[in-house]
Amino acid sequence: MRLAHIFLLVIALWGLAACSTVPQRDALRDQLVAKAGWSSGVVPSGEFDIAASWKNTGQSQTLFVYLEGDGLAYITPNRASTNPTPDNPVALRMAIADPHQGPVLYLARPCQYVMPDHGRNCARPYWTVKRYAPEIVASLNTALNLFKNKLGTRKLVIVGYSGGGALATLLAAQRNDIAGIVTVAANLDTRYWTDRAGVSSLTGSLDPADFAARLGNLPQVHFSGVEDTTVGPAVTRAFMAKLPANTPVSHIEVPRFDHFCCWAQNWQQLSIRPELKTIPGW
Repeated sequence: MRLAHIFLLVIALWGLAACSTVPQRDALRDQLVAKAGWSSGVVPSGEFDIAASWKNTGQSQTLFVYLEGDGLAYITPNRASTNPTPDNPVALRMAIADPHQGPVLYLARPCQYVMPDHGRNCARPYWTVKRYAPEIVASLNTALNLFKNKLGTRKLVIVGYSGGGALATLLAAQRNDIAGIVTVAANLDTRYWTDRAGVSSLTGSLDPADFAARLGNLPQVHFSGVEDTTVGPAVTRAFMAKLPANTPVSHIEVPRFDHFCCWAQNWQQLSIRPELKTIPGW
């Protein structure tokens, strides 16, 4: 592999994007939420504060939850960002496009959209090597409990984009109220992911693949972009190989899609795929 290609792959691995300012990133989320007519807030959740947006319409016992990706983790392959708020909140755009009539919740990752005022414990490792640390999972677990009670629901379907998909899997391995999970361009086997790219492992993070044995009864659908050089279908296949036999799982490889394009733009069409009907409430 040529050196230039390796360099580009490492940049893609860490989610490098054209970097807008933090106020611009915050304003983009505010604009998207306001246009959709959703509510927003910041909730103390375990060791962190989590930015959330939601709609509470219709009557449903199922809450659809969307988890954001890793965001702007790195400015260069060797220089961590000072704020992981994403330039393009793909999971938020997907949540707003969700077709269900009942309640829908969007959770940003700890330290996204909350710094500096509400950025408790926002040390850089929590969006670099510890992005899937137990305390990150615990914080999201607390937020799920809070909103499950607030919105009067009993079951959760979690949709995770990119690193949010890794966390969706880790959360599902710990809870008994998950009806199903859907992941999109997700790094579900982080050891395979980092080894393949030849970069340092995510020290301090949990690896979703280590919890695959707990997910044998959980309906799940995993989307991958055929043109995704950041994660790609091979990472999903590596995770699925660790699932128990007869797990109710589907892997949808979408032609011409990469890591960023075109999940949010096409989510309404993708969300009616027949494979998703295996998830109760979908």
